[in-house]
Amino acid sequence: MSRGRSAPAAALALLLATAGCTTGPSLEEQGEVTASTGDSRHLVIGSAGFTESELLARMYALLLEKAGYSTEVLTVTNRELYEPALESGQIDVVAEYAATFADWLNTKANGPDAAPVGSPDLGVTMSALRRLATRRGLTVLAPGRAVDQNAFAVSSRYAAQHRLKTLSDLGAAKLPVRLAAGDECVQRPYCAPGLEKTYGIDITAIDPKGIGTTPAKLAVQNGQDQMVVTTTTDATLDDFGLVLLADDKHLQNADYVVPVVNRARAGSSGVTQALEKLNTVLTTRDLAAMNEQVDSWRRLPEDVAEAYLKSKKLI
Repeated sequence: MSRGRSAPAAALALLLATAGCTTGPSLEEQGEVTASTGDSRHLVIGSAGFTESELLARMYALLLEKAGYSTEVLTVTNRELYEPALESGQIDVVAEYAATFADWLNTKANGPDAAPVGSPDLGVTMSALRRLATRRGLTVLAPGRAVDQNAFAVSSRYAAQHRLKTLSDLGAAKLPVRLAAGDECVQRPYCAPGLEKTYGIDITAIDPKGIGTTPAKLAVQNGQDQMVVTTTTDATLDDFGLVLLADDKHLQNADYVVPVVNRARAGSSGVTQALEKLNTVLTTRDLAAMNEQVDSWRRLPEDVAEAYLKSKKLI
């Protein structure tokens, strides 16, 4: 069996060409997993190319190999390409984020003006996601404990000065806030509009430096901006002297990590049982720590993934 090797460039090129022509952040009640079917013994695990996705793909590969499957990891950075490939069976398994993927499938099915179906409620989000995924031959397995949501960080000095621990604290402080974020933050309901409506935070301007980028964090570190949009699994905040403010009113959607499989090829109980072993151990903090090992310590994702699973006695 292979050790979670990356697919060669020729295979990736073939996938891209074919997929382009294919159609078609306590846990509440999660709903039932759709019926198991296929059990291919060789499985392709998709990675979206960024560190966290690569780590999850490598862990999935190792767990499936432990269960007797052979695997390969294929990196396709564009969801518009890898999701159709998942439907067609060119990719068998991918790690997704519940609310984001639900909204993406909903937009694909019902158009760009479709009302969002992802929400801060995990149960509602999972029900909508599974309904949409089932129509496309996909099975969404149970979410675990790890969640990668948008999050908001300020400098530790600023937090101490104004006694801030939560976003509610920031709203109550009535401080003017220049926010380092992506351009889309101006319109997205879970970014500037949500901060203003839900928390009463006075967003005076958006500094378009991107989500969690180094320039964005530096702008908050040096006081040019007061807050930055990042994620809950960002492990570099300490490097910039930043701290997260708790989303105490649950503005952000339920972007829990969920494995999604092609039901015809990877819908068996063997695949489900292998992947769901990760659910009981993997936490948001664990993901952040592994991201740090890759991004800051320059360790290889496959080595970090293997070491983590061994530390949890899963392989």
